[in-house]
Amino acid sequence: MKEHFIQEITNLKSMVEAIATEAEAALAKALEAVSTMNVPLAKEVIGGDYKIDCDEVKVEEECLKILALYQPVASDLRLVITILKINHDLERVADFAVGIARRAIDMANFIDTDIERFDFRKMEETVRGMLKKALQVMKNADPLMAFVIIRQDEVVDAIHRENDVHARELVALYPQQAGYYFDCMNISRSLERVADIATNICEDVIYLESGKIVRHTHNT
Repeated sequence: MKEHFIQEITNLKSMVEAIATEAEAALAKALEAVSTMNVPLAKEVIGGDYKIDCDEVKVEEECLKILALYQPVASDLRLVITILKINHDLERVADFAVGIARRAIDMANFIDTDIERFDFRKMEETVRGMLKKALQVMKNADPLMAFVIIRQDEVVDAIHRENDVHARELVALYPQQAGYYFDCMNISRSLERVADIATNICEDVIYLESGKIVRHTHNT
């Protein structure tokens, strides 16, 4: 029975890693669509979301089947719970990518406008780095690295606050282009939420490895 359980878990991990790759790629494409105002690329992100949704449901169904069939306890139970939570978080990353892609399509209306473009490079680099490292933490079950990534969330929060203030200033200066800057505010908020998800994944790995819940205790 234990051998069958291990095999089921191995398959589940592979499925989740595949979703992670898809979600990470969707976010990268959505951000590229923003920087280049590439409508076809943005639509590709939106069109690909259904597959990720379906994959997320499959993983959830497999987790529930394992819980019912093997009734795991202790560390095995934590493992299944962690997979369930990370699976949901990855689907949310893909959802935020879709939201960013929708904003990219709207922003393309300003492509021929003399407009002060918003620079997301610093935030994008930080958030995508957090997500990539969080996925490595998930794969390698590395709680020490998880704590390092969690601390970066404050950096992203600070960038988001700066972006919000700057976008509001630009709306006041260029009210005829307010739609573009409102899109920028939305994208910044979405990136901030992706950083939160990377933090959640790291917290889940810490819980998996130690049984300790570290939410709201990042000074640990």
